[in-house]
Amino acid sequence: MRSVYFRILSSPFFRKPPITLGVQAKLPLPPEHGPVSGISTKMGTAREDGGPRPPSSFDFKAYLAGKLVSVNEALDAAVPLRSSMKIHEAMRYSLLAGGKRVCPIFCIAACELVGGTLPVAMPSACALEMIHTMSLIHDDLPCMDDGDLRRGKPTNHKVYGEAVAVLAGDALLALAFEHIAAETKGVNPSQIVRAIRELGRSIGAEGIVAGQVADICSEGMSNISLKELEFIHLHKTACLQEASVVLGAIMGGGTNEEIEKLRSFARSTGLLFQVIDDILDVTKSSLELGKTTGKDVLAHKVTYPKLLGVEKSREFAKKLNGDAQAQLAGFDPDKAAPLVALANYIANRQS
Repeated sequence: MRSVYFRILSSPFFRKPPITLGVQAKLPLPPEHGPVSGISTKMGTAREDGGPRPPSSFDFKAYLAGKLVSVNEALDAAVPLRSSMKIHEAMRYSLLAGGKRVCPIFCIAACELVGGTLPVAMPSACALEMIHTMSLIHDDLPCMDDGDLRRGKPTNHKVYGEAVAVLAGDALLALAFEHIAAETKGVNPSQIVRAIRELGRSIGAEGIVAGQVADICSEGMSNISLKELEFIHLHKTACLQEASVVLGAIMGGGTNEEIEKLRSFARSTGLLFQVIDDILDVTKSSLELGKTTGKDVLAHKVTYPKLLGVEKSREFAKKLNGDAQAQLAGFDPDKAAPLVALANYIANRQS
């Protein structure tokens, strides 16, 4: 298994600049990447440092609530419940079970940042949530992470059985690409093709699958390095957030420079999401998180708290948040406000 793992690590896709350089020794925080305070309703007070922040008039709570309603309505319409079709019921069970909808909202915010609109972004936003849900259904299977609880409810295979759960995930994956191709309106076909290619790369053997395989192969190993752990989570977790902002920027007509800045932004927020996830896994209960906790400890997996300790992991999370927001410096502050607020939301989440 170890040889398989290192073949993945030596792939050309892994040769990208690491985010965690210098973390193993110490984690000093530059002045511009200081502490992040709790999120308020008016997001102008979300950060106490000198980095980018949403304008004081930006109401993140209202923004998030509005986008969640739009996304959930679009998802409900995208997978209608058909009589005598258990597969649709299983797909809807996990897809409509709630959740933060981080990927679709990232996609919409990136699209609007570069001049696009909500209707243009929504098919891609729904597709990203379909793929995210697929990854959760499959990740919870007994042959993977063996989870019993997801989004406060029994996992898909606990309700519908393993075979239907696998097929429900497969169906959501297929539908995601169909949905982008069929429902995206008013966008140049070349942009749609580019977006589909980007999405396929992010979830295949150079994306989520690579991270998942590396994660499985690392179980029970005590000598996983920080670099190897970063590889796992840049692929298993960050890849889909990266695809979210990139798809939004492509559909919104962003320039290549804008797309690459947003890609860097999402690589940092994606890794930030995982670092916070690891911290919460050892500091919160299953009831508080709405999912099974402690699985990584039982599987003897390496996590950021295990490698760095909880406090150093928190410091690293603050650094990632600052790194992410630095990528937004050249954008219009008002249009970038949702992404700044989303980064702070990820950094301060408690579930």
